[in-house]
Amino acid sequence: MTRSARRPAVGPIARLAHGVALLATAACRTGLDYAPSAAPRYVGHVQQVAPRPLRADTLLIVSFNVAFGRAIDSAIAVLRETPELRDADVVLLQEMDGEGTRRVADALHLSYVYYPAIRHLRTGRDFGNAVLSRWPIVADERLVLPNASRYAGTHRIATAATLSVCGAPLRVYATHLGTVADIRRPRRREQLAFVLRDAERFERAVVGGDLNSGDLGGVAEARGFAWPTARGPRTTLLGRWDHLFVRGLDTLHAGTVRDNRHASDHVPVWARVRLRHARGCAS
Repeated sequence: MTRSARRPAVGPIARLAHGVALLATAACRTGLDYAPSAAPRYVGHVQQVAPRPLRADTLLIVSFNVAFGRAIDSAIAVLRETPELRDADVVLLQEMDGEGTRRVADALHLSYVYYPAIRHLRTGRDFGNAVLSRWPIVADERLVLPNASRYAGTHRIATAATLSVCGAPLRVYATHLGTVADIRRPRRREQLAFVLRDAERFERAVVGGDLNSGDLGGVAEARGFAWPTARGPRTTLLGRWDHLFVRGLDTLHAGTVRDNRHASDHVPVWARVRLRHARGCAS
């Protein structure tokens, strides 16, 4: 089911926090871009775990911004112990570094691919996105998004991975669009459209992450994607900014986890989907 985009209401606390965020993030240069040829790539592979008591063509997809990858133990507890997220098939992580990604993937017994967007100057650590998967990752790449930050000059990225699910390719993107201080809303629309255009090569695709905006879903819907996370509570103080878009998949359920165990200033979103025409899946 597709839903039309609605602009979320913004209260005085959120407006105040928005202003503080603008001032704080514009005050200094946050990081340095990795040149495409020099960006490190982190991967890890595990044997496929034992099938769960679900149809093999049913996938649980989760997206979680872990806020500079600081509270990894808490993030692992959220992903491993929250009933709605337990045994996820695909996990999209933002604001991660390579070591934090490896720790989460190992704890969940998932394969992973991680690419950084920048080297963050304040933390001295990489800052980027990861795709974790229960199914084999057969290809991956780092997509540099258009529209550099107007104050830092850095670029956001999407980490793209092609999964082999029931013998069929599923393209998955973990992305993190520019902040309200980085770029204006039309530029975030262009960033999301850039990722969606890359996904046109695939019959089945998932795009998710921290969009730094709550009303970009219409961009995805116009390209044939469903928006299962369109409605729900705020995922961060400033609004409902974390989303999943799916194509070639039927959404069964979707939701938001309110308790993040202090792992982040965001909370996870999730969707349970079913592959269409997945003949290689056993019932």
